[in-house]
Amino acid sequence: MKFTKMQGCGNDYVYVDCTKNLIDNIPETARKVSDRHFGIGSDGLILIRPSKEADFMMDMYNYDGSRSQMCGNGIRCVGKYVYDYGLTDKKHIKIETLSGVKNLELFVEEGKVQSVTVDMGKPILTPSLIPVTLDMDMVINEPITVNGDIYKITCVSMGNPHAVVFVEDTKDVSIEIIGPLFENHEIFPDRVNVEFVHVIDRTHIDMRVWERGSGETLACGTGACASVIACILNGLTDHEVKVTLLGGDLVVRYDEKADLVYMTGPAVKVFDGEIEI
Repeated sequence: MKFTKMQGCGNDYVYVDCTKNLIDNIPETARKVSDRHFGIGSDGLILIRPSKEADFMMDMYNYDGSRSQMCGNGIRCVGKYVYDYGLTDKKHIKIETLSGVKNLELFVEEGKVQSVTVDMGKPILTPSLIPVTLDMDMVINEPITVNGDIYKITCVSMGNPHAVVFVEDTKDVSIEIIGPLFENHEIFPDRVNVEFVHVIDRTHIDMRVWERGSGETLACGTGACASVIACILNGLTDHEVKVTLLGGDLVVRYDEKADLVYMTGPAVKVFDGEIEI
């Protein structure tokens, strides 16, 4: 299997062009290629497929082989892949995902995509649609008990479920202990991604993320968007915010009038290769 490894802010995936060829047993393949000791090493596998309703489809699988609806860092690299490898010459493209069609604007320098702005769509705040099993209109700064401690969560879906927790310092979070407990908490029927956020000022936040099915990753685009929406809902930031993650910075802008979230960040090729599957 020919592949390309790419990363956005350190959120790395193995990309395979499936516009002409198919691969079998995708969950097992995702687990194999993602293994950082016996495989290529990544946060998951992303297949680029044809689409009847967009230019391409992003078919995404987590480290553990489970399927994922959407990934902000991953979709930026899809945009870079299809342009850099000559699958399209357009700088405005549409990508189908399991959470809907996303619009991408590609920023090209010397023939290669360097960064991408993604229209991430409307934030979903209705608990049953996130989903989270709390009986209220929106989950904003609501207490839950995790590992015997009380945390306050704000829940947002950006095509996948997120619980945002505000902390004094992200470095102090024992994420490997409490991350899995949040992910599998009984109020999240589809599990959840959890973001731990420190607000630096009204235009800058620091974030760590525990991704369902992958563990702690260096970045999460949908998580960055969900975190900014949570900040706005709690009156903590303005509508355009730099989000600092372990792997780099993203810029997230919320257009309140259109009720749309836009994310801008880098897309980087690491290497090409082949692997037996």
